[in-house]
Amino acid sequence: MAKKAVALLSGGLDSALACALTLRLGFDVVGVNLATGFCVGEGRCDTALALAQRLGIPLRLLDVGEEFLAVVRDPKFGYGSGMNPCLDCRILMVRTAGRVMEEEGADFVVTGEVLGQRPMSQHRRALDLVARESGVGDRLVRPLSGRLLPATSPEREGWVRREDWLDIQGRSRKRQLALARDWGLTEFVQPSGGCCLLLTRTYAVRLRDAFAVRGRDNLTREEFALLRFGRHFRVSPTVKVIVGRNERENAVLAGFAPGRWVLSFPRVPGPVALVEGEPTDAELGLAARLAARYSDARPDEPVAVRASRGDEVRDLSLVPLAADDPRIPLWKLGE
Repeated sequence: MAKKAVALLSGGLDSALACALTLRLGFDVVGVNLATGFCVGEGRCDTALALAQRLGIPLRLLDVGEEFLAVVRDPKFGYGSGMNPCLDCRILMVRTAGRVMEEEGADFVVTGEVLGQRPMSQHRRALDLVARESGVGDRLVRPLSGRLLPATSPEREGWVRREDWLDIQGRSRKRQLALARDWGLTEFVQPSGGCCLLLTRTYAVRLRDAFAVRGRDNLTREEFALLRFGRHFRVSPTVKVIVGRNERENAVLAGFAPGRWVLSFPRVPGPVALVEGEPTDAELGLAARLAARYSDARPDEPVAVRASRGDEVRDLSLVPLAADDPRIPLWKLGE
């Protein structure tokens, strides 16, 4: 009976190659794609599905968003350059794949990790730590760097020879891209190194601010999502203004209206803006003037702004803040 592997399939190049190599060695493979809610870019799930179809394997799509939020709030092994808990993230993903391995009656877990490719999570000690902390241990296989790493269960059991693995290491993707061409793999997200929101400066600054004001344990999944959209301004220690940048963001922000003040412009084209917190009358007026700065209103004349929250409506008339107001860059979070 053929041995079976569970392969983490993100839609990226390395995971695609690791999965393909495992298949070429004669193993049955079940793919697993995990959604954390923090991926940058469109179509990664679709790409993973296309890869699975190309490779002829089943793919399980799992949402680990709630578990991942717990990791983001309090990572055991800390953050990277942004708010990215890379080690804890890898541990969660491999642990989840390990659960699928048990459910599927599989024999080991495969990932596309490459020795030395990422500074926080793919050096030798980090790879060992992930194997240990995930509980998968020596049943965790990294086929792309297998010759450079200690023997794992499939090798010791005699299911593969050491030379069957590859010896890729470092940040270059030249060998991987060449292999993809040779093996006819085209359905993958191009390598970019920036597929996670938590690595981006803008999101990281906004998240640190939200943790400081709202508290790590109080931030909801909705609030994590809202940090993606619009321009964010911390106008006071307890009040934040979020201003849409285009029609799409205006529509998105409107969906986050419940429980927040919504600012709109009944007489001129303008953005949708949200006000978080419990603003004083003066702070609500300041928020409206800030939002008006991004409308089509004349900069030196009063403009009508409607502020609403639930059944409460206030119609304001005020002059937009000047575009060069020195407070604006001080308030702005992340950009």
